Amino acid sequence: MASKFYAVWNFLSHYKYLIVVVVGVLVVGFIDDNSFWQRMQYDAQISNLKAEIEHYETRNEEDTRQLKELNGDPKAIEKIARERYFMKADDEDIFVFSEQ
Repeated sequence: MASKFYAVWNFLSHYKYLIVVVVGVLVVGFIDDNSFWQRMQYDAQISNLKAEIEHYETRNEEDTRQLKELNGDPKAIEKIARERYFMKADDEDIFVFSEQ
């Protein structure tokens, strides 16, 4: 029993710096809250959120432009009412074609 303990102690004392470096790399790379793996996941999440921000900024600009157009032109309101809500004037008929 003492020889096994001595063999393990001899191995640990001989490779102590290598063991410390390996354990340190594992902690920093994978286990820690600020690990390299977590950092990669955060970078992916940040890029997705930036793309989403860009999408919403584009949508906001389009909606702002459309709102200005609607506030300034009554014909634009009529156009949207006809296209989206199928409204019509009294002397018109509406035909809706579906692609099914």
